[in-house]
Amino acid sequence: MRILLTNDDGYHAPGLAALERIAATLSDDVWIVAPAEDQSGTSRSLTLTRPMRLRQFGERRFAVTGTPTDSVLMALGEVMKDAKPDLILSGVNRGANLGEDVFYSGTVSAAMEGALAGIRAIALSQRYPTQGVGDRVSFATAEAWGERVLRPLLALDFAPRTLVNVNFPPVAPEAVKGIRVARQGLRDYGRARLDRRSDPRGYDYYWLALGRLPHQPGDDTDLDAIADDHIAVTPLHLDLTHGPSLAMLNEAYR
Repeated sequence: MRILLTNDDGYHAPGLAALERIAATLSDDVWIVAPAEDQSGTSRSLTLTRPMRLRQFGERRFAVTGTPTDSVLMALGEVMKDAKPDLILSGVNRGANLGEDVFYSGTVSAAMEGALAGIRAIALSQRYPTQGVGDRVSFATAEAWGERVLRPLLALDFAPRTLVNVNFPPVAPEAVKGIRVARQGLRDYGRARLDRRSDPRGYDYYWLALGRLPHQPGDDTDLDAIADDHIAVTPLHLDLTHGPSLAMLNEAYR
């Protein structure tokens, strides 16, 4: 089985190294094509107004000066064009991708690109405590449970244009209560907050901060699974059409 690894935290991210160790338990034919730098929050953006460069770091190891979506396109269209991957794994992301995070996430978007190409694709993310972490994020839980989560998925036939989103809870491996299949949840972020500051020369600059509010428990969502120290496994579908509104809109244009 040929596996392509990518992410949105960048080629040198610790989470990608953790994912490579997980992938090694599944196959000895593992390739890496990942963004050269951190591309968190880039969603499904493409690099259209400047050229991209491809740098090789070793056998089957490449970095792209572009987004996660660019990286998958580069892998399929150039690096692996003569032998496409059987599986695309994206992550392990530094931080969770739960609920509406999937619309912003470069990690999930890379998996989406694989799904659009008809390749089985899975996104993996490691949640961490929100205070005082910095770069000190442990991927021990993702590593300890990664093979157990992934191996059952390899025997399944994914429906067209679908992918699986996996999130690991911020607890030690032995504290994980199990694996739970869950729906995508929804939180109310409230209004985005712009944190204005001044640089040493007196010019203003801004940090974008989202005022998250607690979600409403739904018992079967990814948010609930993680809050209950379970690994959340969520199937996602790329068709965003809202079926119940079709009849209403058709009636409106009669």
